[in-house]
Amino acid sequence: MTWMHSGAPDYSDCADYVLPMRWANADRLPELAEYVRRLSEIVRVIVVDGSAPAVFRAHHESLSPYALHVPPDTAHAALNGKVAGVRTGLDLARAETVIVADDDVRYTEESLRLAIAGLTGCDLLVPQNVFSPMPWHAKWDSARSLMNRALGGDYPGTLVVRRSVFREMGGYSGDVLFENLELIRTVAAHGGRVRRDPGLFVHRLPPTPAHFRSQRIRQAYDSWAQPTRQVIELCVLPVAVVTAARGGRWRWLAPLAPIALAALGRRGAVQYFPVSTVAFAPLWTAERGVCAWLAAIARFRAGGIGYADHRIAVAAHSMRYLRAQPHRRRLVDH
Repeated sequence: MTWMHSGAPDYSDCADYVLPMRWANADRLPELAEYVRRLSEIVRVIVVDGSAPAVFRAHHESLSPYALHVPPDTAHAALNGKVAGVRTGLDLARAETVIVADDDVRYTEESLRLAIAGLTGCDLLVPQNVFSPMPWHAKWDSARSLMNRALGGDYPGTLVVRRSVFREMGGYSGDVLFENLELIRTVAAHGGRVRRDPGLFVHRLPPTPAHFRSQRIRQAYDSWAQPTRQVIELCVLPVAVVTAARGGRWRWLAPLAPIALAALGRRGAVQYFPVSTVAFAPLWTAERGVCAWLAAIARFRAGGIGYADHRIAVAAHSMRYLRAQPHRRRLVDH
């Protein structure tokens, strides 16, 4: 990953960077503070921090010299705290182009420049995240990204949005789990132009192995927002059981489908996704086949999936639901 260097172009008048966060401790703060410092040389940075008071104070001391560091506005309180952070950040943004990024996303000078330029002609830009570095569990999760790319597009931890459009449509719901999909759909449902750029690669730090394990069922729950995908994922486990019971050559051919799909998604991205990520595709598919059923159990027995201090039932609202909301103003009507 090539970091931004001194003397980089100044985009602070035309772009803001909103970074929502909520940390239990400040252990990773030095690395984040250095990243924010480098960002601040190019764009205006707004960090919306929902951490506990003691952690917030530690963050403020390190981040406030380079960024506007504030707590989430209580007016935007929601089940999904990240959305409260994003909405607070957009309230404070001054530029028309706003980059929204999770606390593990790491732009370079080049990807930042391309993201800012990429909003021309659209209202929301969807880049492609790629883990850097890429330990084994990041390769495992990268197989999901490759298959998503083959099926139309991945869902990264960063989006670029037009501020005026975000305000015109009244923000987006914070009572959902799959908040990035909710924002994408809300912009589209209200007449905004959404563009995916699978060639705009933005680095992302990998989670710890423990955090990776904790995300398995939660990520499977996201598929409740995509019914066709959900049905396919629920079919993986019973089909695998039947195929294994019958034996024969089909038992060995079954892993080839996810491998072929991941290989298709790797086209145009070979420098970012090593060949080994394709090999993880059958393992990810098997994992999702199990976790899809565990997510279904959470839905029907517990009423939703645990997220931070809450339980969330809705993965993301459908386009039909979003288009029907009477309290939002349709952009296409203006």
